[in-house]
Amino acid sequence: MISLPLARALRTAGLRWKPSSGDRFSIDRPEVSGDVFTVSEMTVEAHSYPTGTILGFNGTTEWALDSVAIEDAIWLPREDQLRELLGATFRSLSAAPVGFEVRIHFRGEDQSYASEDASDAYAEALLTLVAASASF
Repeated sequence: MISLPLARALRTAGLRWKPSSGDRFSIDRPEVSGDVFTVSEMTVEAHSYPTGTILGFNGTTEWALDSVAIEDAIWLPREDQLRELLGATFRSLSAAPVGFEVRIHFRGEDQSYASEDASDAYAEALLTLVAASASF
């Protein structure tokens, strides 16, 4: 799973999240620090309003939390979501001495990103794209 610091960096760089079933997220509050939640029609639903998106905790008895603004949630994209966001720039994922290496082709050159976790290697590559798009 993508690390929380990388997920924060992606959000800060401008990656936007439209919650859908199966998405994982954390809440940026000390009382639930480290907890990972999953959007599901059965437990956590994304409700879109003109004022913003709220994540509703429906039918959960173990939490006193009814909802949280999307601004307080940090999306933890899965490997397949990160790969999809890389789009046509993605070239490969392979084993590397430190774990995994993701290669992309961006702005006319090949670039590689290595990490112990494949999700983090994907996220590092995506961070390059998101940061570049935010600079335009």
